Parts: sequence; C-alpha cells; structure tokens
Amino acid sequence: MEGSQYPKGDFREPLPLIGPGHSFRSITDKLTSVVLTKHTPKAWFATVAVGFLLFNGFLIAVTYLLFKGIGIWGTNIPVGWAFPIINFVWWIGIGHAGTLISAILLLFKQDWRTSINRFAEAMTLFAVMCAAIFPVIHTGRPWLAAYWLFPYPNAMTIWPNFRSPLIWDVFAVSTYGLVSALFWYIGLVPDMATFRDTAKHPLLKKFYGVLSLGWRGSARHWARYEHAYLLLAGLSTPLVLSVHTVVSFDFAVGIVPGWHATIFPPYFVAGAIYDGFAMVLTLAIPLRKMYHLEDFITMRHIENMAKVMLATGLVCIYGYACEAFFGWYSGNEYERFLVANRTYFGPYAWSYWVLILCNFLVPQMMWSKRMRRNVWALFTAAMFVNVGMWLERFVIIVTSLHRDFLPSSWEMYRPTIWDFSTFFGTVGLFVTLMFVFVRVLPMISVFEMRTLAPDARVKSSEGGAH
Repeated sequence: MEGSQYPKGDFREPLPLIGPGHSFRSITDKLTSVVLTKHTPKAWFATVAVGFLLFNGFLIAVTYLLFKGIGIWGTNIPVGWAFPIINFVWWIGIGHAGTLISAILLLFKQDWRTSINRFAEAMTLFAVMCAAIFPVIHTGRPWLAAYWLFPYPNAMTIWPNFRSPLIWDVFAVSTYGLVSALFWYIGLVPDMATFRDTAKHPLLKKFYGVLSLGWRGSARHWARYEHAYLLLAGLSTPLVLSVHTVVSFDFAVGIVPGWHATIFPPYFVAGAIYDGFAMVLTLAIPLRKMYHLEDFITMRHIENMAKVMLATGLVCIYGYACEAFFGWYSGNEYERFLVANRTYFGPYAWSYWVLILCNFLVPQMMWSKRMRRNVWALFTAAMFVNVGMWLERFVIIVTSLHRDFLPSSWEMYRPTIWDFSTFFGTVGLFVTLMFVFVRVLPMISVFEMRTLAPDARVKSSEGGAH
C-alpha cells in the first residue's frame, strides 16, 4: 500500500477521492504541469520507443501483406477467421471501460470516475482505431474488397446483405467511435481553456485556444456544456450494451458448435467491461507512478476498479460454465464433441486452461481488501486478465473452427510471425497514441477534480456551482 495519507494496515477507513490539502490552484498547477512542463520522464520515452518499434513491425507486416495476400498468415480452410477477428473483438472490448466510466457512472453520479474518465475515454478512441484496422486489412486487398464492406445506397446493383451481422458491425462500431469521440472532446473543452490561460508559449496559447472553442466559463457556457455532456452520456450508455452485443452476433447467429448460443450477448458485454477495466488499471498504475499522481488517482479509484473487475469476471465465468453445460445438456453430439475437444483431449486444450487461470483463478485474489489495495498485485492481475481475454477469443474462434462437422476437413491452425507482428504492432500503436495523448492533453479532468476540493464545497454553499 502506498500514499502517506492512508494509515498503514487500516482497511476500515473509507479512502478519499483526492489527497488532503489541495485547493483549486494546487489541482490546476499539478495537472497542467504534467503537460506544460519541459521535463518528460525517461520512462515515457522508453515506453513510446518500445511502442513505436512495435508499430514499425506492424507497418512492415501490412506492407508485405498487401504485396503477397493473406497467405502469409496462418489462416486455412476450416480456420478462415483467426487473428484478424480475434484482435478485432479484443480491441472493441477494451474500449468499453471508457464509455462505462464516462457515461454510466456520470449518470449514476459516481464521483470516483473523475480521476480516470479522461484517459479511459482516450483509451476507447485508440482501441476502436486499432480494431478498425483489421476489417480493412483482413482481405489482403483492401482497395478492392473494402468497397463491398460499406453500404452505398443507390450505388450498387447488389447491396451488401443487411441481414449479416458483419454489416451491423459497420454501423455499431462507427456510431460508437463517433459518439465516444464527441463525448471525449466535449469534456476536454473547459480544460483546454484552462491550458490556454496557463500556457506561457504563444504557440501553445493558440493551440489550446483553438481547441477551447472560445470558452470563457460564463454561466451560459456551463449550462450548454452540461446539457451537451448529459445528452452524449445518455447516447453513450446504450452503446455500451449494444456494440459488443452486435459483435457477439458475428458468432451467435452461426450454426458452428460453440457459437450458436443465446448466452453470447451478455457474456460478451461482461467480458468487454472486464477486459476494459483491466486495461485501465494496466495504464493507470504506471502513469500514476510516473507522474506522481497518487493524490489524484487514489487507492479508492484503484479499489473500485478492482471490484468492477471482480464482478464482471464472475459473469464471464458463469458464461464459461453455461457453455459447458449447454454442450452437455443439449444432447447434440457435435456440441458435446466441441466441449470435450476444447477442454480435454483437443490439441488446443492448453489455451482453455490458461484462459481459466488468467480470467478465473488469478483474479480471485481481489476478494481480499488487502490485495485490492496492493497496486502491483492488481497490475499483475490486470495483465493476466488482458492475456486471458485475448485467449478467450482465441478459444472461441480457433477451437470451434479447426475441427468442424467433417473430419476430412480438419486442420490445425498455426499463426505465423506475420500474424504476431500485426497484433503486437497494433499494441504498439495503442501504447504510442496513449502516451502521446498524456504528453499533449490533460489525462485527468482539471475542472472535475476541482469539484472534489474543499474549496468547491465552500463555493457551492455560497451559490457558486463552478
């Protein structure tokens, strides 16, 4: 446990949302200094260097893909969907925590969202960007095939099949990305005005001035801001449920054993939130240490995220149990074979049990309050969950496809170096974008953190809400 404001070993006291002794001025100075300072931590440069190196591997892999086609990947006849769809679903899931933290917790007036909502929203945008790459490149010839991925009214003699969930994905993910971007930017506007007024360099003043859209902090500005923010929160809330529900239909509407299950929509949504909060912890804990933000991302934030992870993780485990039960209870020989092949005698059974280790066994430590307040134990658990949720998609897709109805068409799936280069390249892109965002824009909402300061309660009692 860290932070001098927390009594060592005392787990009965409710933890604060902000460290003691902070005022409007100290909050503004600390959070703006993360961006406006000339000093950048060495760990920032090291992380961006690794991310950019991985991204260069992605560029090489995609360039080779465009010249050679998808034969460079490990996909084959039974496993036609492999790393591209695995990575697409994984990245879309990661983006769910940002919308949940920002929109749903805002509507439920949960103050603990204030320290983590901004970079969780940015995480959503960058995760959706990484996800969108795979539908474009998975054909190997995007300049030919991408034309058929989008519905162009009155432009085709044969339209795309609107009954296909792949077309539903286009609408769901694009709407999700657009609303999330608007929600993120609207929340940034008051902080951009603060940076405009704080920055010393004239170019920075102009840069933040343009982004602040002429914000002056008047009562009219605040009224319009709150209306727009709540409206976008209301639009974003159903998207948390709908987007990954639609993504789950990619599988659930098929007849492949292991896919055709009504449990998929809620199971996928819970898994997305589970994975999303794991990624928020994966990012928040190092950034908190790197920029000395222990007073702003407190142990209460960390513990609450751990509780959400524990709850959604149990829903995922319930989904795993339902899949096994359905396979046995259905009496369908193909479903029973799928369960046995996936968990017992199949060549990919190792992936299922590693998935159980990562998603079920390791996170059980979060029942302990002591472990929920141990940041490095939580960081380790979050990394296990990130790996486990990727393996969940691997298990669902590969073990369902590599042994289908006809033994004559069975084939092993073996990913190549180009599969891994593409996947880890998007991880590098995500890390690079996140850390560049942290360096040029506020990763914690300045004006929302001010509402938690003692000064805010005094101003509120005097009639000044902001």
